[in-house]
Amino acid sequence: MHKIVPGDDVGPLEFWPFDNPASDYRILEGAPRTYGRIDKGGPGHPTRVGIWRCTVGAFECTEQGDELMTVLSGRCRLIRHEDGETCDLGPGDTLFVQDGSRVTWEVSEDITKVFFGYKPDGY
Repeated sequence: MHKIVPGDDVGPLEFWPFDNPASDYRILEGAPRTYGRIDKGGPGHPTRVGIWRCTVGAFECTEQGDELMTVLSGRCRLIRHEDGETCDLGPGDTLFVQDGSRVTWEVSEDITKVFFGYKPDGY
């Protein structure tokens, strides 16, 4: 078992392009780039656990799966389109986002999060 805490080096991550049609990504500002790693689960499984990083910029997308996330480093604002609710996140903050939520990510400092995702029919 490995405990990850805010500020830890999370190890190598792969480039994850904004190319999932189901997420319907739209870049709104800058040129954000995302990186990640799935540590457990993934394609064909109902759960996945991993690390995600995004550089500064803004984009909107439709979340794929219920997700519980904790920010390890960086800062962002997440805006839920359904009701306009905003949440400012920084190191140590945790947030739950529901499957199918349309959200805007405004990343003001490169952000790294650890996440647990659940999608009953699999990813």
